[in-house]
Amino acid sequence: MNLSILFSEQYRKIARDGLWDNNVVLTQNLALCPLLAVTGTATNGLGMGLATMVVMVASNAAVSVSRHLIPSEIRIPIFVLLIAALVTLVDIFLNAWMHELHKVLGLFIPLIVTNCVILGRAEAFASKQPVMPSMWDGLMMGVGFTAAMVVLGAMREISSAGTLFANASVLLGESFRFLETTLIPEYKGFLLMALPPGGFIMLGFMVALKRLLDRKAVAKSTEPSVIDAIVLEEGA
Repeated sequence: MNLSILFSEQYRKIARDGLWDNNVVLTQNLALCPLLAVTGTATNGLGMGLATMVVMVASNAAVSVSRHLIPSEIRIPIFVLLIAALVTLVDIFLNAWMHELHKVLGLFIPLIVTNCVILGRAEAFASKQPVMPSMWDGLMMGVGFTAAMVVLGAMREISSAGTLFANASVLLGESFRFLETTLIPEYKGFLLMALPPGGFIMLGFMVALKRLLDRKAVAKSTEPSVIDAIVLEEGA
């Protein structure tokens, strides 16, 4: 891809939507089942986020390539079939090359098929756009989802165990060993944060913080500048 394309207005808007404005978790409040189930640690959140991101990019590309060949009457079943095939490949890959992570994520890998975000982006975007914007949309939505998973997992892991990216080398491979950190030695732990209710609490804080930042940004953008104030004062 020509790097100059990535700085075009269309691609910047897609990136902004995926990472912040239309974030899968913080704005759309979707994919909460895997989000709360596997984000007991940042490592699990990273693994699940990356698996979902790969499926999103590949499914958007597949749908975009075949969009003129698929009859509109049966497009949804075909989209689901494409996504299911890609999820099966990811599931086999994780089982073969990252078996420990596969055991931790368990049933939630096949359940990526039912993730309404993936089907939603295929229907709302990829089925109407060329391949490169569709892949970029899948990548940015996936990165935004992964970031939310990692942040939530990190917050829960620190508060529940005092560690960060525990067992990263075991689940993701030796190349991820540098991520393993003990932030609070001899920490007794806070069990609530390791359980789904703790995930709801942390997610609530994250959503509230995003909305607070959005409101401040809107308020700041609507405030009259100093120059405008001077002009108005002189005009009066």
